[in-house]
Amino acid sequence: MKKTYPNMSWKLHKIFFAAVCLLSAAITLNSTAYAAAPGFYRTMVGDFEVTALSDGTSMRSVAQLLQLLQGDKAELEALLNRSYPDGQIASAANAFLINTGTKLVLVDTGNGRMGNPAMGNVVANLRAAGYEPEKIDEIYLTHMHPDHIGGLVSGTERTFPNATVYANKIEAEYWLNDSAMNAASDTAKRTYQAVKVAITPYINAGKFKTFEGNTGLIPGIRTASAFGHTPGHTMYFIESKGKTLVLWGDIIHVAAVQFANPAVALSFDSDIVEAIKSRQQILTEAAKNGWLIGGVHLLFSGFGFVRANDDNGYIFLPLDDSGLN
Repeated sequence: MKKTYPNMSWKLHKIFFAAVCLLSAAITLNSTAYAAAPGFYRTMVGDFEVTALSDGTSMRSVAQLLQLLQGDKAELEALLNRSYPDGQIASAANAFLINTGTKLVLVDTGNGRMGNPAMGNVVANLRAAGYEPEKIDEIYLTHMHPDHIGGLVSGTERTFPNATVYANKIEAEYWLNDSAMNAASDTAKRTYQAVKVAITPYINAGKFKTFEGNTGLIPGIRTASAFGHTPGHTMYFIESKGKTLVLWGDIIHVAAVQFANPAVALSFDSDIVEAIKSRQQILTEAAKNGWLIGGVHLLFSGFGFVRANDDNGYIFLPLDDSGLN
């Protein structure tokens, strides 16, 4: 059920917020722009046209990434070095536009101008794909990390002036609270402020709503809870004419590691146990059902299929290389 945004209160998780801020700072200081690539990619899901929009791609070192991964460091380093022998890892961010024929729905909005200067290209690539921000009807957030909501605003103005933004109620309750922000450390406070900058203009315009649990938003698009990375992290199932696309947000951050070993978590997951559980569940279901996947942090276009391997892990087959598109 959709709900308008209520007054809310909740408990602060200071360590989590600090880790998110430190990650953002580390990426900003140590990443460089990746080689230029096409900024949008279209595919059909039944009658729906879905366009992947690149927010950008940057480079991180293996050493930097190892500081953020939870698990056996020797095993993790071996997996990373096998996939990235030069020690550099391409880190991508994508958003996704669904044209249902009657509505234009954007899932996540990229960084905008928050943080990493190598990112912030969603709006430019939206226009390159033939769409204007003013034409977007609804925006569905997988969660409220700055690299997913930063593109909502340009300065203090709404980038998508006619769009209504939707987020999981638990996620909204976790982030939008003045008391918690005021009690936070200076580092954590900056994260709160970034979220407020992005979301408040939509709240003030009556353009922000929340939903609870697993629910249908419009015909052909439904939510699926995948908590753990953040308290209200949500996936979106896009379904038309017997075809399914799962836009899974941040289920996978580091493909070379987390497909092979889904039990590897990130130090800034809000609930590591739940994050692992959510990842294992959707990987199992996606492999079993042959669903098309759209991942925010999978290399552009982010589209592909999951297959189980013989080592109790999984492999990812990008759409162009899978032979299944």
